Amino acid sequence: MSPAVEAFHRYRVECPIIAILRGIAPDEVVRVGEALLSAGIRIIEIPLNSPDPFESIRRLSKSVGGQGLVGAGTVLDVDQVARVEEAGGRLVVSPNTDAAVIKKTVVSGLVSVPGYFTPSEAFAAIAAGAHGIKLFPAEAATPAVVKAQRAVLPNDVPLLVVGGVTADDFGRWLAAGADGFGLGGALYRAGDTVTQVHQRAARFVAALKPGARQ
Repeated sequence: MSPAVEAFHRYRVECPIIAILRGIAPDEVVRVGEALLSAGIRIIEIPLNSPDPFESIRRLSKSVGGQGLVGAGTVLDVDQVARVEEAGGRLVVSPNTDAAVIKKTVVSGLVSVPGYFTPSEAFAAIAAGAHGIKLFPAEAATPAVVKAQRAVLPNDVPLLVVGGVTADDFGRWLAAGADGFGLGGALYRAGDTVTQVHQRAARFVAALKPGARQ
């Protein structure tokens, strides 16, 4: 198990949230990343359709890489995987199931979390070596779908739910068998202040505590 994969599993158990910073700029990424870490979120994804994403990954990895797992989202081809690694990123998240991207990520020692929607896509991702799978878009699914899929999917592969999730939804998804969440616009939107991001992150982390879900 590579250091990145070990960190992914450890941080996910501590707080099962991936922060998706779509639209973030390099000049703000370190302050926002530090705010997320201080709130308890330790896995951070910078989508590649953000402004100058590789520079943001480079800066954030250098600043907080020893305390969290930093990487890229919306990774669509193997060349992008190589650029993520070059920038210091250790996490590769995609919206789709692409075996070549997954295999390149795994060979590079990075964490692979591809998107899927059907059981066939999930099994294809796992066969290619994915370390986790993300149900996307979750708006088009339900906890009942996750429960049905969990009956056949390997329990040792984390299943993350991404798309339209709110804190009120956490309990239903977790009870159905989800292992965590990816949070985008509900957590960060371009132009938000560091204080706003920290406050939202803290509320999401608090909502994950067992007592808060009862």
